Amino acid sequence: MRTAVVIASLLLALSPATAQTPTAHQAADELDARLRASPSATATLHDWCEFYGVADPTIHAELVKGPARAATARQRRELKVRASEPLGYRHVRLSCGGHVLSEAENWFVLSRLTPAMNATLDTTNTPFGTVVKPLNINRRTLGAETLWRRGAAPPAQLFRHRALVLDAVGRPIAEVIETYQRAAVELR
Repeated sequence: MRTAVVIASLLLALSPATAQTPTAHQAADELDARLRASPSATATLHDWCEFYGVADPTIHAELVKGPARAATARQRRELKVRASEPLGYRHVRLSCGGHVLSEAENWFVLSRLTPAMNATLDTTNTPFGTVVKPLNINRRTLGAETLWRRGAAPPAQLFRHRALVLDAVGRPIAEVIETYQRAAVELR
């Protein structure tokens, strides 16, 4: 009888209903690690929303109105383009299930995408990662910045990544600056 009580206690302790919910910091650290290891932020955010049980984990891109920001000389070097080569620009908020997960700026090399991809980026709210997925993309993180300190309540913005998006042969096709929002760790 005593053994049965011990086993029942252990099973109860291991059940998902009593499992420790990660703190916002732990969740932010986990999301940060997943994004750094992933070839696509869009796919990672979809998986993140699915993991947290969001009814529709589809990632949506809401275009942010405003003038296009010119790429810096540094960004052009990282993209390996001449100063005169035209670049596309998008500023979006990525969300799932009505939760804004990140705000992203994206400078992309028009000549390295197909005409159909450029048209989709120019005329729809489809996320960049979804549009360029056929190019078998990968990411290389150029920088990461934590925007809150341990012990403090989560601010509106948690952390920021700057990354290059590369095609299957390793050519840079885009540079992104993504700022991840508090809602990303409040899905549960």
